[in-house]
Amino acid sequence: MAEAETDPWDDDLFFDTIAELVMRHSPSGVEGEVNDYLLARLGELGVEHWQDAADNIVVRIAADAAGADASQAGKGPLVITAHKDEIGGIVKGVEQNGRLAVRALGGAYPWVYGEGVVDLLGDRATISGILSFGSRHVSHESPQKVQQEGTAVEWERAWVETKLTPLALQAAGIRPGTRMVVGKHRKRPFRMGDHIASYTLDNKASLAILLALADQVKSPPIDVYLVASAKEEVGAIGALYFTQRQQMDQLIALEICPLAKEYPLVDGPAPALFSQDSYGLYDEGLNREIIAAAQKINIPLQLAAISGFGSDASIAMKFGHVARGACLAFPTENTHGYEIAHLGAIRNCYKVLKSMIASSPVSK
Repeated sequence: MAEAETDPWDDDLFFDTIAELVMRHSPSGVEGEVNDYLLARLGELGVEHWQDAADNIVVRIAADAAGADASQAGKGPLVITAHKDEIGGIVKGVEQNGRLAVRALGGAYPWVYGEGVVDLLGDRATISGILSFGSRHVSHESPQKVQQEGTAVEWERAWVETKLTPLALQAAGIRPGTRMVVGKHRKRPFRMGDHIASYTLDNKASLAILLALADQVKSPPIDVYLVASAKEEVGAIGALYFTQRQQMDQLIALEICPLAKEYPLVDGPAPALFSQDSYGLYDEGLNREIIAAAQKINIPLQLAAISGFGSDASIAMKFGHVARGACLAFPTENTHGYEIAHLGAIRNCYKVLKSMIASSPVSK
């Protein structure tokens, strides 16, 4: 029977799943909302999974021992990661008037979010405040005047207005270190035909791909680990913990891919495959295997070497935790902002990985 008749993961299901994931806050290091969602979904699927000490959520899909080629015995598993944390802000200080000084958490810029509602994930309660840049009707006596004259807003000149007393903030557990993210009512994804637009497609859309693989991959030729990695935006901390402890030969990171004039990439259903990023080279042998897997199912890939970027795979390779790393990505407008991606590219990343798993292992 054809795949289209048996595989439910079409654009609509991907959109709905991504929408559910986006609405679960997960700033780096405070990823409980998305953890609860993933653990519940994986429990419903009945797959082997666990949460490790570094807050990664790991799925293991065991190889079909009866059908495995004896010549491949002893080869390491295939690991596929998608980070579950999102960028945002972190509280630096609490002022007596209820204002909060905030700084970047990951690659976040205040001008991307604009003035508006943000959520503060306190120890005991989540409260909402307004990311603020100050009034416009001012003279050069006001410090924010410079922001009207061609200078981008920086975190040092922004604040969150809560209109709460220090005692009320303390009661909610708002303190230095509290995470700030875009308010939920601003995060709900928007469907644009065959595109999805939303904050935090990086990397909630890749988590949807992991869930699709967990749902559809059964009895692969080798062990497959699907890792929803923690704290990637602040140094791939979860992936480094996992790769330091798990023996493996190959790791593929699922990611977004920036659409920009400097790269030979176009918007559309074709995923991207990287040869290099800011952390170093990806493995050409593994890339060739991914290309072959894509060709087998007639899905074209776009190839690029990019900068200002890193992934679980390139960082793990740089630290010597894995020999062969690759990064498969869906091209995205406005990365680290209000992102726009083609649903077909997200779905095709999933299809290519299914094909890759089916043809594993082909290590040389």
